Amino acid sequence: MQNKKYTRSVAVNMVIANMIGTGIFTALGYQVFPDAIPDAFTIMLIWFIGGIIALCGATVYGEIATTIKKSGGEYAFLSDLYHPLLGFISGWISIIVGFSAAIAALALAAGSYFVPLLGISADDPDSMPIIKAVGISMILIVVLIQARGVKFGGRFQNYVTYLKLALIGVFIILPFAFIYYYPETNISFAPTDKSSDLIFSGTFATSLVWVFFAYSGWNASSYIVGSLENPKKNLPYSLIVGTVIVTIIYMLLNFVFLFVADFEELAGKPDLGYVVAKKILGGNLGLIFSAAFSVALISGLSAMFIAGPRVVQEMGKDHKLFKALGKQTESGAPILALVTIMILAVGMLLLGSFEMIIQYVGVTLSIFALLTVIGVFILRARKMGNEDTVKTWAYPFTPIIFILFTVWMIVFFVWRDPWVVIVSLATMVPAVIIYYISQRAEK
Repeated sequence: MQNKKYTRSVAVNMVIANMIGTGIFTALGYQVFPDAIPDAFTIMLIWFIGGIIALCGATVYGEIATTIKKSGGEYAFLSDLYHPLLGFISGWISIIVGFSAAIAALALAAGSYFVPLLGISADDPDSMPIIKAVGISMILIVVLIQARGVKFGGRFQNYVTYLKLALIGVFIILPFAFIYYYPETNISFAPTDKSSDLIFSGTFATSLVWVFFAYSGWNASSYIVGSLENPKKNLPYSLIVGTVIVTIIYMLLNFVFLFVADFEELAGKPDLGYVVAKKILGGNLGLIFSAAFSVALISGLSAMFIAGPRVVQEMGKDHKLFKALGKQTESGAPILALVTIMILAVGMLLLGSFEMIIQYVGVTLSIFALLTVIGVFILRARKMGNEDTVKTWAYPFTPIIFILFTVWMIVFFVWRDPWVVIVSLATMVPAVIIYYISQRAEK
């Protein structure tokens, strides 16, 4: 009988792989427009704040997950803390938005890094069909790998995450070569006369959407708490250690991007890594890096295909309509759940644009992460803790920090781009209908 429990290393790598993906290699390109945040100090600050917010959320999730001790993430947490309906809606959102839409965005990014190998610019509108074809191919490959089971899929997850980290390590060293060949640089990371105004602006708040998306995944290992070895120790460890590692990496990568390339060269680019590698190393070596980044992004796809089906499985335990989707093979692979998420992801990839998907995912997931973090106060009020509960670090300051920044971001984004919230709310309507149909079917 194969081991059906994920190890600590898999949990940590899930957090790292879920976080380091589309966001860090694309978000900056949408933050350096002249009407966005044309200031290096402010951009670095917003990424640092994003890391602090994610770390605050991670320590809260550690307490909630080790108290409730169910896989499925927000579906399990909100069902116990609030009401099964809210939990069902969050599970629905996790499947549709948190995993399927995020997989679609990540696959599009991987395709964008791949097409330069074919002599096609990712900026060319005609390249989109090829980008989407590459993304779909990568999704299919990952599904086939995860269908092999927990043990095989876990090993693959570790290997591709190590590959990604090694590649990023090399990339962070590249500015030293840049300084040698191009000693002159115009970038300054010191505060400017614009910095204070930008920090307290609505633009700063709405730019947090991109940062929140890049940091999304800090809660990834909470989705497999029921399939994790020694969750009392390994879950909080994976959440906090994974988040700290990624925050450091993000700060270093953004420094590299801003130090090497001008704002004009980065603005609107979905393949920042290729832009920077090409400028430092030239066309041919830049293409090699672009190909490597495309392969490395598979680790994010793999991590999502590990966590996503666990939500479906947990919903299947409570709702007959999802029961068949939750069934798994002897090796621990939930085949039907994998196929369901794959179909949804491919559909969104074919129908949506990259920027639209990112904003939709960032805002929607922030709403349910906010509700979950607020739930720690409910958990304490009800005295739900047990011998396995790992207390939130620096309570109540960490949940308060997370709540304040998340509300600030959502309010400003609603004010400036209300369509995203409208679409997000519309996504929840089918969940309410399906929930009550399921309840009637149970009776």
